[in-house]
This record gives sequence, C-alpha cells and structure tokens, in this order.
Amino acid sequence: MNSRHQQIIHLVNLRGNISVSELARQTGVSEVTVRQDLNLLEKESYLRRTHGSAVALDSDDVGARMQTRYPLKQVIATRAATLVNDGESVFIEGGSTCALLARTLADRRGLTIITVSHYIAHLLKDSACEVVVLGGLYQKESASVVGPLTRFSLQHIHFHKAFIGIDGWHENTGFTGRNMLRSDVINALMEKEGEKIVLTDSSKFGQVHPYPLSPEIPFSHIITDDGLASEYQRVINKQGILLTKVSETHG
Repeated sequence: MNSRHQQIIHLVNLRGNISVSELARQTGVSEVTVRQDLNLLEKESYLRRTHGSAVALDSDDVGARMQTRYPLKQVIATRAATLVNDGESVFIEGGSTCALLARTLADRRGLTIITVSHYIAHLLKDSACEVVVLGGLYQKESASVVGPLTRFSLQHIHFHKAFIGIDGWHENTGFTGRNMLRSDVINALMEKEGEKIVLTDSSKFGQVHPYPLSPEIPFSHIITDDGLASEYQRVINKQGILLTKVSETHG
C-alpha cells in the first residue's frame, strides 16, 4: 500500500462518502488513477465503491481500521506504552489503537500480554513478552473471541492494567459499542480489579452506538488526541476520569 492509498482511506473514513472527482483533487492524480486505486482498495476490503464515489465501511476489520489516522493512533499507543511497567500483566482488548500498543510493547521482556484478539496475538508471534489468548466464540469480522466462554476465562485471570478500544462516547450515554458481544466482553472486563484505560482518537466522541460500555463502573483513564472538543473535556473532568491528550506532531 502506497501513501496515496493511505490518504484515500483516511479521506473516505473521515468523510464517510467522497466523490471520485474530490479524491482526484485531494490526491493530485487523475480520476482514472483514483478509480483504479478504489478498485484495489475495495478488493482488499478497505472501502466500498458506489457510482462516482467511495463509501467507508462500518467495519470491525482491525487491519483496515488501522490505516485510518494511523500516525495519530501510533502516538496514542506510544503514550499508553509509557504507563506499562516492567513485569506487569496487561490486558489489551482489541481495536486498531490497541493493536498498535501491543506492537509497541512486543520487545519488552518480562511483560505478560493477555488478549481476546487473535489479530493482536498474531502481531506478537515473534515478541519477547509472554502472550495469553483467551478462549471463546471466534468472531471472524473482528478476529476476536466473545461469548460466555470468554466471560468465564476472564474470571480466572488477573492483570495490572487493561487497555480498551471503544466505538463511541456521548455525554448522555457514556461509552458505547457497535457490537453486542464485544461490548459484553468489555463489561465483564470492567468488573475485574486493575486500571481500565481507554485508547481512542477524538473522532469517536459525540457518537452514540447501541450497546452501553461499563455504565456503572467508570474507566480510570482516557488517552486521546488534542482534537477533543472542550465541552467533552469538561464533562470527563467532572466525572473524575484522568484525561491525557496527545498531539500527532508532538506526541
């Protein structure tokens, strides 16, 4: 994948729907070249083509989502990695920013990383840390495990910190998820001891999805970017949740 492909994926996911002519203008190439790019990116499940435009996928595919706002997500992951101490056990739940965190921690000996994500486990196949993958029903679209067996497995593990990806946050609903079974796993995870840290870029704030995440047990910490709206910051601060903002340019 070249830099133009990454730019197209970013624009499509940012806008939701964008015309071929606008993509050509933004990328500085012909519409013929853009159409060729879109054919390739649709084949690889990064977006969906319609007549004269490209549409974002409402996708759980971690690899596809990782290409959206990649530099910013890497900065968030790098900051999160500074919270992990040598010798700790950390739970990394899933999602693209969490996957980048796992990759950042991969060469640190003495860590134990616990996950429900087979995508993350695969990223760590050559890592220096110990990797524990929980059991459950395999969700093909997200490459994660969910369901009662996963909940049962969570009851028998312990961790110092858990890093969690979310799909939405609104002041009236709190954190929400798009997938019922994945949301259920997060809610089971929140019942455990240990710090619970949200990793998300600011685009998720203001969005509402069907399934509540931890309505009764608050998260400990949110790491996001400095694009977070000031009114959302005030609500989060009133809730007593530690908020860390990073910048794509300064980290």
